[in-house]
This record gives sequence, C-alpha cells and structure tokens, in this order.
Amino acid sequence: MNIAIIIAGGVGNRMGQDIPKQFINVYDKPVLIYTLEGFQRHPQIDAIEVVCIDGWESVVQAYANQFNITKLKWICGAGGSAQESIRNGVYNLEGKCSEEDNIIIHDGIRPLIEPSVLSDVIAKCEEFGNGVTSMPYNEQIFIVSKDDETTTTEYIPRETLRRVATPQAYKFGKLDWAYHEAFEKEIGIYGSSYTNTMMVLLGERLHFAAGSDKNIKLTTKDDLEMFKSYLKMDKDNWLK
Repeated sequence: MNIAIIIAGGVGNRMGQDIPKQFINVYDKPVLIYTLEGFQRHPQIDAIEVVCIDGWESVVQAYANQFNITKLKWICGAGGSAQESIRNGVYNLEGKCSEEDNIIIHDGIRPLIEPSVLSDVIAKCEEFGNGVTSMPYNEQIFIVSKDDETTTTEYIPRETLRRVATPQAYKFGKLDWAYHEAFEKEIGIYGSSYTNTMMVLLGERLHFAAGSDKNIKLTTKDDLEMFKSYLKMDKDNWLK
C-alpha cells in the first residue's frame, strides 16, 4: 500500500494570523484541504493519515467529511517539533501497515502537489526503498569568508546541489526503525532536522525524485498570495 502522512502540526507564527496557517481559508477552502485533495485524487494513494495540532482533530475530520476526503483513515496528535510530529505519525501506523508499504511524508502547507511528482516519489521508493523530491539550484552559491563575512573567495558549483523538500517516501519498516533509532540515540531530531536529514545521519543513501517549482511551502503572507495566484493562473495553450 501507499500511505500518506500529512504533517499539519504547526502553529504558523510567521504567517501572523489568528489560526494555524494550514486552516486558513483560500477561496472558501482551507489550505490543508487543497493538500489532502492532491492525495485523494491520486490513484496510487490508498490511505491518508493527518498529524494534527492538538485541539484541531475534530476540525480536520469535519473538513474531510465536507470535502469528501474519503482516504483519510487516521488522525493523530502532533509533537513539539516537526520531527516529533512525524515520529508520532509513524508510530501510529505500527500494526496498521506492513514493512514493505510505502509511506509518503508531506507538509500540510505544501498544497500544490503535482501528480507526476507524487508518482515519481512512489516509483523511486518502490525501486530503491526511498524517494525524495528534489530540484536543482539555479542560482550561484558562494561561501562567506571566515576572516571577512562581507567577502568571498569560494563558491559551490550549483551542479552539485539539490533542493530537497516533501513529498518524500520510505518503506515503513526502514522508517519505523529509523525513528526509534534516532530518538533513542538523539540523532537528527533537533532544530530544522527532518526525515531526510535524519536518514542521512543514520547512514542511509537517499534517492532523488522529480520536483516542481510550484511545490511552495506556505510560510509567510507573501507565500499565501503566491498560492492564490497559482490557483487563478491559466496556462497558455501554445506553451510546450
């Protein structure tokens, strides 16, 4: 099976709104529902689990009922960090899925998931045991000089870099082992750590899957405006 874990546990302080950003309404629909609809529509997704900020579980279920998110099977509580929330979601699936099931982790505030990106993440996971959506860097990256932070004498060739985000997929057996190992030994669970960085610190090799520039993360009000623009954008028929 292909099971999605949607992380919706953040409070969204940088958005500066009165409610968590995943529940902000855009054109009469919560951001989280746009995300869930991408997984609901995808034919390879069998089930969805939402890891939800405490106190909002009934809201998630009500919205799922209203917008016909029939693949939503489980809602569990979030943790104090992204890694704790993902861990909670993984542990909640113990006894519910097999070691060979593909678990697709995705941020609830990335509502523009492309079907082709999701398909490729699943395909890579089937072939290699994991798949992480990625994009090349299109800008030059320079290293700040140690003796003068306003100057540089070194750069990193952009061909050697990839921007990695969600969705990312892992076999459940490996993922479950990794979170038990990481939290027991305190490896890759603090700060901005995520599943991908944790896996690398645990010695795993990650496999790049397709990405999309539309796969934006809604962090600020500017991101929200960009999302609204994407929703209203019409593609020109003559573009190849």
